[in-house]
Amino acid sequence: MPSRLWITINARLRPLDRGERYEDPLEEALDAKAPGSHIGGGGTLLSAEGEPTVSDVDLDVAGDAQAVLALTIATLEAAGIPKGSTIRLDDDAPVTFGVTEGLAVYLNGTDLPAEVYEGNDINDLIAALLDALGAEGEMQSYWEGPQETALYLYGPSAARMGDLIAGILAGAPLAQRCRVVPLPTTLPPRD
Repeated sequence: MPSRLWITINARLRPLDRGERYEDPLEEALDAKAPGSHIGGGGTLLSAEGEPTVSDVDLDVAGDAQAVLALTIATLEAAGIPKGSTIRLDDDAPVTFGVTEGLAVYLNGTDLPAEVYEGNDINDLIAALLDALGAEGEMQSYWEGPQETALYLYGPSAARMGDLIAGILAGAPLAQRCRVVPLPTTLPPRD
């Protein structure tokens, strides 16, 4: 009977971003080094407000299951998977892994003066944040909620990213009344 790997990605990702960032490189690695193994499915867990919280991916494993597990961890860590992600082979206990920490910037989408929204481009703010981060972080995804837009930044240190972007956020009109929230390095409980 074939084995199965169950992966929970401790990142806030839109499904498209999950596919591009993690599933596509993983599928390439599997095709090259573990023929017959493939992604069987995936999904995104959403909060009551519709914000992504974690993502799941499952793999059908052909051949040496331990080798596929090691390849999967190495590939996902090379792609920047956050700390607190887990992988489980069949009914074994989950193994925690990951290399990055997350920081969410929640931009106020309803309470600023209309001219702030009309006269500023969020893409300019994102570019300034990414310039400030340099090699210390990147944006893996975003969420547009009913009252806020969240930018999900990941890098080696959430604290360092917060320090690097503080000046940008303090001076950017669209960042008025924003919230900066370190993301958990452990998986949230599931019901």
